[in-house]
Amino acid sequence: GDLLGGGGEEEEGEDIARKVFRTRAFVANYQDSFTAIERCPKPVIAAVHRACIGAGVDMITACDIRLCTDNSFFCVKEVDIGLAADVGTLQRLPKVIGNESLVRDLCFTARKMYAAEAKSCGLVSQMFKEKKSMMQGAMAMAKLIASKSPVAVQGTKLALIHARDHSVSEGLQWIKDWNAAMLHTQDIPKSVMGAMTKKAPIFSKL
Repeated sequence: GDLLGGGGEEEEGEDIARKVFRTRAFVANYQDSFTAIERCPKPVIAAVHRACIGAGVDMITACDIRLCTDNSFFCVKEVDIGLAADVGTLQRLPKVIGNESLVRDLCFTARKMYAAEAKSCGLVSQMFKEKKSMMQGAMAMAKLIASKSPVAVQGTKLALIHARDHSVSEGLQWIKDWNAAMLHTQDIPKSVMGAMTKKAPIFSKL
């Protein structure tokens, strides 16, 4: 029997609490799949061509850098299907563009935000005429980032994410502790020597 003295038979109908627990686990799994992008130690570049709707916005707001073609548009579509976005847009978009009024405009109305507006508000940092030039630009940016010290680049990404979610004083404390160790990297003298000799330094992989 159960602890309340009843029999061992299941009552008709499923317990709502158990449904809720399963739903929470289901949503958490989806949230983690997008947060994994943010947790990637290397910078992630999103290149958007044409429509970026719903989960697409969840995905790109977890990326470090966003590019798009000039025929792209962005839409937080969830209110049109009867729910609040729940895998990252509502948490990350306000911090990406820094404009609460615009975020609420987009999320309450599910209207399309076209490329020019996305560029002007800071959702994307560059806009291209067509897909080919965008992909070339994304690859050129990735190669430039890859040429830098991985200690510096990955440390910078971690510091920026920490700063986003903490106060300035907490961020300063974090980077002080981080660099207390990272200032001993050989990447610093390699970078200085590269600048002096005009030769690209070669860094060891992390």
